[in-house]
Amino acid sequence: MTAPLRLAIAGLGTVGAGVVKLVQQHGGLLALRAGRGIEISAVSARSRGKDRGVDLNGYAWEDDPVALARRDDVDLVVEVMGGEDGPAKATVETALAGGKHVVTANKAMLALHGDEMARLAENAAVALRYEAAVAGGIPVIKALGEGRAGNAITRVMGVMNGTCNYILTEMEATGADYADVLRDAQRLGYAEADPTVDVGGIDAAHKLALLSALAFGTKVDFGAIKIEGIERISLSDIRYAAGMGYRIKLLGVARMNADGLEQRMQPCLVPASSPLGQLESVTNMVVIDGDHVAQTVHSGPGAGEGPTASAIMGDVMDVARGIVLPPFGIPVSRLAAAPKSTSGAEAAYYLRFMLQDQPGTLATIATALAKQGVSIDRMRQEEHEGDTAAVLIVTHACARAQLDLALAEIGGDAASLADPVAIRIETV
Repeated sequence: MTAPLRLAIAGLGTVGAGVVKLVQQHGGLLALRAGRGIEISAVSARSRGKDRGVDLNGYAWEDDPVALARRDDVDLVVEVMGGEDGPAKATVETALAGGKHVVTANKAMLALHGDEMARLAENAAVALRYEAAVAGGIPVIKALGEGRAGNAITRVMGVMNGTCNYILTEMEATGADYADVLRDAQRLGYAEADPTVDVGGIDAAHKLALLSALAFGTKVDFGAIKIEGIERISLSDIRYAAGMGYRIKLLGVARMNADGLEQRMQPCLVPASSPLGQLESVTNMVVIDGDHVAQTVHSGPGAGEGPTASAIMGDVMDVARGIVLPPFGIPVSRLAAAPKSTSGAEAAYYLRFMLQDQPGTLATIATALAKQGVSIDRMRQEEHEGDTAAVLIVTHACARAQLDLALAEIGGDAASLADPVAIRIETV
């Protein structure tokens, strides 16, 4: 009979305790599905006395997670401590170097150190799995690395941070401004006391870096991602966009262009009728475009105890079945350092101008855009506030560099009362 797979859990916060609960509740079912037992041998956390809502009495305890990774009665380390360096990185490195499999939810660590971690895993012929690091309970890593392995991937994009999606959808639904909705998100536990990593787009960009490497066979390059958060998105732009048939989402996009890899995490407009446009609250969604499969859409809970523990256990089950694959789809020695796309793909843009209502102003805008080869698809003027009016334009697809030249000219005109706003419109 095949020996059970022995786990060590490094970190007993919400997710780590969730993994313990899952093993305790579904041990028999896991054994049937994996063909062998799944057992927890040892655990580690900063405090022994904390009530975590699970019975830990049957497991050995290590105060030091690195010591946990060295134990002889452990085959696989589940790392759910978090942190890009420090104890988490040391624990994973120790486990891999010692010939132990690793399952982690740590997107920041992998976004910054993924290549070296993958090399350690491959040198030891063990698994390094990270389904839970991207989009919580959505099995998008498996979908991209295995289910779509017969496709040349052309684009990966998605909403990968539930906090940002909650804030944007609540602003639209309630009419409250950004600061008020952020406070509400913090009260509900959707946002941290310091929300910078979420609302600044950093958390989602960590995830995009991993998806991009897996999709295009490249080295993980978090530093190449253009990152813009949602802090400057105004309620007025959310309303204006909705009136023109769009919704604003913090959208991650990775695509291989003729001049290199384009990676962006930024607010974009998407059609309100599209799957991404209909996404509400804290739900995540990832869209994969491939040459044979065309487009597939994957959505579900992006965080939380149950969804994240479920994703971790899916990886554990594959290891129990003997499945060991290169972490980023191909051997790490074959991962390419992708050139960075300098121009990016052309796109339509939503533009907003705050203008003095005087003769010739609209003609000035149209002339400046036309001079740079930017053509207008739609134009709309909102109600006046005194002698000030908001003018909204949707352009045809154009290069961002040319658009920026036109916006600089318009912004310098005396009739322009504020910096123009430009938000990319992503096709879905």
